[in-house]
Amino acid sequence: MSQGHNLSNHTCGIEDQNLSLFLPITYLVICISGLLSNTISIFVFFLRRHADSSMVVYMRHLALADSLLFLCLPLRIYYHNKEGPFFLCKIVGVFFYINMYASISFLSLISLDRYLKVVKAVWVFRLQKTLWSRIASYTVWAILVLGTSLFFVSNKQEHPCDKICFHFHDKGQLAGGINLFVVALFVVFFLGIMFFYVNIALKLKTMEMNKGDTNAQNRKKHLVMKTFVVPVIFTLCFLPYHLVRVPYVLAQMNVIQDLNRKQQLHHWNEITLLISTLNSCLDPIIYYFLSSMYRKTILCAIQGKFKNMYDVNRRRISINRSITEI
Repeated sequence: MSQGHNLSNHTCGIEDQNLSLFLPITYLVICISGLLSNTISIFVFFLRRHADSSMVVYMRHLALADSLLFLCLPLRIYYHNKEGPFFLCKIVGVFFYINMYASISFLSLISLDRYLKVVKAVWVFRLQKTLWSRIASYTVWAILVLGTSLFFVSNKQEHPCDKICFHFHDKGQLAGGINLFVVALFVVFFLGIMFFYVNIALKLKTMEMNKGDTNAQNRKKHLVMKTFVVPVIFTLCFLPYHLVRVPYVLAQMNVIQDLNRKQQLHHWNEITLLISTLNSCLDPIIYYFLSSMYRKTILCAIQGKFKNMYDVNRRRISINRSITEI
């Protein structure tokens, strides 16, 4: 009998081992720090009155996705490595992934938006009106909700591992195929983002500035450097998870049958999934660099100038101003 079939019919052969304490504690730290860091994001993008730009629309939906993700974490922490109500665990798990891929989608839209504003500036007033940004954002949510609804079709719990919340679960051909398709879509988004920012950086490097002005040249270097904030955070948070995802899904489909390899893949999947949640804590860094409104609000809050903080968020933002947020 192969090692992959040595799993007991009564107990799950895949265990968290040394991760059983590390994961819930780390998720708790991420949840608390993320809620604190995203409070000001919600304040800026939802509670204050200001004119929208396409960038602000995408940032608003990204902040919403981050906040909703944090709301999933308490239940994920509570039911970690436990048998819980099947549909509750499934709903929380699906909700978690909806918001993860919403973050990936909105970061991709932000990258496209910046690419068009910097490299294809002539298209700005045609393709970057706030109406189209809102339509694109609502379309992302609709596709994610409809797509993840497929995972509610099956409620089989044939294997002991399937009864444990947020754990290694067997997958059939349909669910496994959907997961692999999602990984392929991520590769498309990842390559797209890399393409956008390489071209943005090249465009900025060729910008004409006063060569005799040291300050102007320093500002140019600073612009080029901060261009890569989005792709660095995107790569750091999401690429490791999707690199592990392919062999992990193959193990869930029992294409990979060796128990030791399944155990290793489970550990790597849990660690990289944890890393992916850090994106929600790091997105405020993106807002700080891409939005002068957000940056001024942060600085006012740090300095205790709360009246100025309210005034900053009442000012109108023009599309031309948002173009310079690079």
